[in-house]
This record gives sequence, structure tokens and C-alpha cells, in this order.
Amino acid sequence: MVTLSEKILGAPAGTYIDRHIDRAFCHDGTGIQAKIIYDAMGAPGIANPDSVYIIYDHIAPANNSQTAELQAELRTLARECGVHFWDIGSGICHQVMAEGQVAPGEVVIGADSHSCTLGALGAFATGVGASDMAGIWVSGETWLRVPDSIGIHLSGSLKQGVEWKDVALTYVARLGMDGATYAALEFIGESTPSVPMEGRLTLCNMAVEAGAKTGLFYADKETERYLAEYSVPCPMQVLENPDYVQDCYLDLADIEPVCAVPHRVDTVQPVPALAGTHLDQVFIGTCTNGRFEDLARAARILKGRRVKVRTIVVPASERDFLKAILSGVAADLVQAGCTIGPPGCGPCLGAHMGVLGEGEVALSTANRNFKNRMGVGASYYLCSPSTAAASAIYGEITDPREVV
Repeated sequence: MVTLSEKILGAPAGTYIDRHIDRAFCHDGTGIQAKIIYDAMGAPGIANPDSVYIIYDHIAPANNSQTAELQAELRTLARECGVHFWDIGSGICHQVMAEGQVAPGEVVIGADSHSCTLGALGAFATGVGASDMAGIWVSGETWLRVPDSIGIHLSGSLKQGVEWKDVALTYVARLGMDGATYAALEFIGESTPSVPMEGRLTLCNMAVEAGAKTGLFYADKETERYLAEYSVPCPMQVLENPDYVQDCYLDLADIEPVCAVPHRVDTVQPVPALAGTHLDQVFIGTCTNGRFEDLARAARILKGRRVKVRTIVVPASERDFLKAILSGVAADLVQAGCTIGPPGCGPCLGAHMGVLGEGEVALSTANRNFKNRMGVGASYYLCSPSTAAASAIYGEITDPREVV
């Protein structure tokens, strides 16, 4: 039977299609590269400006004169072409797009590998390079091969101290970094109705870490509840006994707090096995775990305590940051000794605001721990916000269940 990807793309798996794009977005890094190619094409203009979004998040604010000049050039293009534009401080492109820009059933293309995050809303969302994005600007279309799908079956309930990031790291480890190459991960099973939107965004965000083209949840009551906050209509999507090329079964009750150890996302160990590992820096943020709910869980652990290691917190969006301020979460984090940066990617890509030195060790809620990503010669462990917060208190990797 038909998978959700096949239904949205309108063709069976393995078929090559040309497809109109409902939403196309890029950030300051890929946006300027797309502009260079767009200019070289001598294009008459952007085919559908209302479907194009440029969101500054990677090095925002600019870290030097060269970056500032390139960002100014892209701002000018956005203004002249009339596309949607979000400047510094708005947040990470995937999170900004998730806040009322995307609806179930849409085809969403981002010039960033973690664009698959938006599959949480029942959209077919994936990443492309800057040249493909320039082509979308000009034509409003792109080509795709409809992917095979893998069913990720969720059952049971999470135990205290275990988070959706632990589930994400666990399924990536189960599949392997190339175990789902060009497949679509469909999250289904008896427990999916209880997965909150912030958990769905985290699970879909990490799909690309298993090599997947995208990750998707079927739009349901939780999707409807979330999108109602943004007055976005939510057509329901119904599972129709789809044909999967592979099935992966996860009992949530069996999931434990875990860390991905240097330098692979799929090399995962239980947190207790790593307890006592010295840390030089803790980072809570990114498109995986910088949402308000992530910051709130970290703040509940840190409230009334003091971090023992430098701890950087970067909200995923302006909306998340404002909620953290108004709720008191931001105050709790600052009083605990955390440094809060402006909404955006922060140090995740190793460009600014928290790059590590050679030999240093970081614990991060990001989605990648490749060697040299956040600083040449440094090592990074990936974890949930609760594990990050608990570890910040002691300056070493700590099981969050010891402090929650």
C-alpha cells in the first residue's frame, strides 16, 4: 500500500518526478551560495517569491567583515525580490519554518541537511545543496526520486529522565549512519499519538543522521493542536497499511539516557557507562534541542544550583526565547551560571559563540559530533537537555536520573 511519502509526492517509490515546491528556504550560509549561482544563471527573477524564505541563523550576527558583507548582499536580494526574510535573532531556519509556515501534505525543500525536521508536521521535507536551491528559485520546481520507506514502530512510554533525544540517538545507533540512505523514516505505532510536537521535531531532525532523505509523522490531533497556535489548517493523514522495505521496533520503556561518543552519531553508550567523563563545555541548543520545552527541562534541573563548567544556552527561535523569558526559565538558567546567546545555531557548526580548543571536551544537545565540527582537535558527546543540565552541575557526564 501507499506510504506517506508516496502519497504526498504522488508517485510510487523509485520513481523520478519533477515537483512543484510549496516552501523553499535557505539560511545565510547556503543563501549566499545560491545567490552566486542564481546570478550566474542570468535568471529573470524568482518564479514564486511567496514560496521562498531566507532566514539568518548560521553566523548571526555576523562574526567578521567578510561575513557581514555577504549577509548585506543577500539582504539586498531578499528585499529586491520580495521573498520572506528573517534577520538575525529570529532563530534557526527549521524552527522558524515550523512556527506556522508549513502545513501537512506540503513539499518543503531547505538548503540545509536538517530540513527533514519539518516532516514532524506531515510534510515531505528534505535538504538540497545551494545549486538546487538556485534552480528552485528560478523554476519553482525540483526533481526527486520518491524514496523507499522504513517503518519506525514506537510502543510503550518513556521513563522519568529519558527524553526524545535519547530515542533519536537510539534509533540512529540501531540503523547506523548509512542504514537508511535515501529512505524515508515513517514514525508509526501505538505510542505516536502521545509524542509531543517537540519530540516529533527532534525525532525527524535526526533522520538524516541515519542517511535518510526525510522523517515523517502522520498529521493527527497533536499536529492539529500545534498548528492551531499558528492558525494553520491541518488536514488529517491516515495510515494505509504502507509497504516498508524495513521495520525498526522501539519499546520506549526500554530506552535509557544515552550519549553519542566521539566521533560518530551512531556510536552510542548508556550515560552511566560514561559517568565521570570530564567536560570543558556544555551546550544546550540547536535545531534538535533548542526549543522552549528543552530549555525548560534544563532549567528545572539547574534552578537553585550552579554550573561547574562553562555552559552555553542558545534558544532555537525568538518565540522560544521570549517564552523562556516570560516564564522565568531564562532567569533560572542565568542564575545557574549559564550564558545565553541570541536565537540561532550558536556554536553548533563551529563558526562562532563557543568554538572549542584542541583537546577540549564538550557535551552538546546538537545532532552531530563529527571530528573538528565545533573546534579543531576537540571531542563532542551528544545527549539530551536533561543529561546536559545534570552534567553541567558537576562538570562531568552525569546521569540525569540522579538529579531529577
